[in-house]
Amino acid sequence: MTHWLIAPIILPAMMAPFVVLAARYHIGIQRVFSIAGVLTLVVISAALSWVASDGTIMLYQLGDWAAPFGIVLVGDRLSTMMILLTSVLALVVLLYAISSRWDERGRHFHALFQFQLMGILGAFLTGDLFNLFVFFEVLLIASYGLMIHSGGTARLRAGVQYVLFNLIGSTLFLFALAGLYAETGTLNMADLAERVALISPDETAGIRVAAVLLILVFAIKAALVPLHFWLPSSYAEAPAPVAALFAIMTKVGAYAIIRVYTMIFPTDLAATAGLHDVWLLPLALLSLAVGTVGVLAAKQFDRLVTFAIVGSMGMVLVAVGLFTQAGIAAALYYIVHSTLAAAALFLIVDLVRVSRKSLALEAQPAIAGAVPIAALFFVSAIAMAGLPPLSGFLGKLLVLQAAFPTTHATWVWAVVLTTSLISVVGFARAGSTIFWKAKAVPADPQAARPPEPATMSYVAVGLLVLLLALHTVFAGQMHGYTTKIAAQLFAPAPYLATVLDTPGKLGDGGTKEEDH
Repeated sequence: MTHWLIAPIILPAMMAPFVVLAARYHIGIQRVFSIAGVLTLVVISAALSWVASDGTIMLYQLGDWAAPFGIVLVGDRLSTMMILLTSVLALVVLLYAISSRWDERGRHFHALFQFQLMGILGAFLTGDLFNLFVFFEVLLIASYGLMIHSGGTARLRAGVQYVLFNLIGSTLFLFALAGLYAETGTLNMADLAERVALISPDETAGIRVAAVLLILVFAIKAALVPLHFWLPSSYAEAPAPVAALFAIMTKVGAYAIIRVYTMIFPTDLAATAGLHDVWLLPLALLSLAVGTVGVLAAKQFDRLVTFAIVGSMGMVLVAVGLFTQAGIAAALYYIVHSTLAAAALFLIVDLVRVSRKSLALEAQPAIAGAVPIAALFFVSAIAMAGLPPLSGFLGKLLVLQAAFPTTHATWVWAVVLTTSLISVVGFARAGSTIFWKAKAVPADPQAARPPEPATMSYVAVGLLVLLLALHTVFAGQMHGYTTKIAAQLFAPAPYLATVLDTPGKLGDGGTKEEDH
């Protein structure tokens, strides 16, 4: 199974040029191959997750070069869960893009979509910090192309802002990598973990600088306040299927923080003491507050959803900032929930946009398909706001439970509970304005009847809502699994042994936790 570890990267990397070169003018063929490719990704990701579920750590050495000299891909519980989440989300988003004909509104949508998947999946699987930078750039380039898909001045302006802000992050990333390599002579994550731990306390100035730069880079990707300014306009102006796929992109930043700061810069490392609780946790609480106030103050439906993303990332990083096993387990449970909820809301925004003059939160005539869209919005808003009985409520309970034994419990409980109430008010205001007050506004008899969204568009959003329901029903099993992931992260010896002790030859298998 080790050889299959590179398939989630190779498959979209080959599919993208194929649909450009062989099916450039045949949108039907592009759709068939794109759907087939993503379905295959779902199957492969599910198989890899199954193998990793018992603690097996899979390794793939590119070019038959052993670490730390060669490039390695590593599949453990965390990385395989993230690629499975990405693949499932991509399948639903692709179904919506095809049914709503968004893929026809510009050129090379399917090729860019595949390159985007390549960058995201590669970022989750790589075991090397430089290749994490490379995959960040791949997904940045592809995401820019997707963001300006179908054109428009506002979309182009938001895309330029998005690229410039992320290029700053890329520059800082390179500086951080240069500093790490100068201090340690390696960029392999497992090798870095061993070498950083051996540096004497009086020689860690360079390591501290690199660690701070890295958390800045990952904070930009995760839209942590005050580095979140690129997200609201960028996501609001992006095509709806693209924005829905982007729901996983902020999680790449959270993933990188979890991976790097549990393995390379753990909490007991004196050189980076204070990064977690002194800096990350307060900014995460601020992100949660700013995002929630943005939900309440938003005057546009799409902007409301983008600020909900900022708030949800604040919630994720609050749990991460605790840097305990319980906190990381809660963060991972909430990552799955917020990804599905955010994607559903972005697609619902598009369903509303189809038959509404504008997305302004003001009373307008009733939209086509108001009843099913209102039902989907109701469930998705409850989930995102964190009301019972859905997974958002359970995820927040897990975060509060993880914070209770810590010295930060008072602040975490106060901010989480207050922002939850504000979020409920913000979503209730939006729902009542769009769906309930619309009944009091007479439709223009001269205006053409608004178009009805395609049935498959409803199905795609319904699938995301169904996944949210399943995430709630199987919350015990999911939290049990994320607890195992957290335990594996805080005991990295098997990961280090698999990466550094495996000789430079390919073969099946891996290393289990219990083998060490």
